[in-house]
Amino acid sequence: MDKTEEVVVVGAGPTGLWLAAELRLQGVPVTVLEARTERDPHSKALTLHPRTLEILGMRGLADTFVDEGVPVPTGHFGSLESRMDFKVLDTPYPFTLFLPQARTEALLEGHALSLGARVLRGHRVTDLEQTPDAVRVRAEGPEGAYVLRARYVVGCDGTRSRVRRAAGIDFPGTDATVWGWLGDVVLDRSPALPLSASGPDGGIMAVPMPGGVTRFVGHTPQDRGVDHPGELTLEELRERTRRVLGDDFGMRDPRWLSRFGNATRQAAAYRKGRVLLAGDAAHMHFPAGGVGLNVGFQDATNLAWKLAATVLGTAPEGLLDTYHAERHPVGADLLASTRAQTALMTGYSPEGQALRDVLSELIGTVPDFSRALAERLSALAVHYPPADPGAAHPLSGSRAPDLAFADGTGLFALLRDGRHLLLELDGHEGADAVPAGRPLPPGTRRHTVRLVDAGPGWSAVRRVLVRPDGHVA
Repeated sequence: MDKTEEVVVVGAGPTGLWLAAELRLQGVPVTVLEARTERDPHSKALTLHPRTLEILGMRGLADTFVDEGVPVPTGHFGSLESRMDFKVLDTPYPFTLFLPQARTEALLEGHALSLGARVLRGHRVTDLEQTPDAVRVRAEGPEGAYVLRARYVVGCDGTRSRVRRAAGIDFPGTDATVWGWLGDVVLDRSPALPLSASGPDGGIMAVPMPGGVTRFVGHTPQDRGVDHPGELTLEELRERTRRVLGDDFGMRDPRWLSRFGNATRQAAAYRKGRVLLAGDAAHMHFPAGGVGLNVGFQDATNLAWKLAATVLGTAPEGLLDTYHAERHPVGADLLASTRAQTALMTGYSPEGQALRDVLSELIGTVPDFSRALAERLSALAVHYPPADPGAAHPLSGSRAPDLAFADGTGLFALLRDGRHLLLELDGHEGADAVPAGRPLPPGTRRHTVRLVDAGPGWSAVRRVLVRPDGHVA
């Protein structure tokens, strides 16, 4: 069976579902192929960060997620005792949102389907090959093997990405030397939750999960080594919890037991011809700080409007290549951050414990240091390099905050249709809004309004073009 598609997205996790929704918002037909027949009930990720919530807010969806989750006004770096205060961040969402991944995926899938995305479950991609004008995708579905022809394919299919391997994209990095573990269990004696403890014997975090289950996540000095230690058992989880916390709280009835390593890798290229990568298919790391889902979500937001413009024939030369140029450095920063946090979390020696104490004190006593870490972790500090640094305004490439306008509106509400937005902030529409030779992107919407309560760098801005992903063009 041969089919032709505009874009095929492989993987129906958060990254793939959001990418599909954003492509549909731009009017591009999209098919999502997912190997699993049903959504994974086990939630690897538990938190949405401020920048992810801002993006959802730009599409009018944030309230739905916030209403179902639990806002947490602080965040941790490397499980240090002092936590970063997110309340000082310049965002409508100054918190991390506790929301299990399974529910996040359900909400994203409903959104993608409502926009007309096609999601096919039980369809496993086995191989692909590129031609000059298309990609031939070989897959197996409920009715057997078939071939699907697409103009572009995006691999959002996780760290073991079949798309990445079939496209011949290298995935350099380092193998695991540390193994963490998690267990979703029922407790006979529940401690005050959430809890976090760290010391020479290891570290543990415990949080309540839906259905009367508690998740324990941790690591100990015994979990070092290059070889996979095998499947985690309930008795191992009890023993490690007793070692760090002094009690196993009557753990029983495990719903999920798992291990994960600190193998750290990044795709050498986020694009190879007509094949692109996003999310865990592009970067693999220790799950420190809960950033992985969020960075993948932000990959998809950056890619979608560029890929859509390319498919629709409205993209300027080289636009799609800016996806790698902008997001690969963000991925590299993610890997550096998670490596640093892993070193802190596994600093069991007296020297390691002293380092933890010093950094924890700095977070607790130096507000600028704490805020800088929080802005970095939450992705509010992401600033894409301009194409022409010498001629660029200092705001070029930066995230645009939710600017407040004199008519009572805000910037995020004006970005719901996913189009470029030209803001004329002096209240007067001007013919000189765009320099000669720099035409506006097709479909750009103009909005004339006065800016109020301008943040740093914005008070003197008269006109600004904001991209669909909320960054200054």
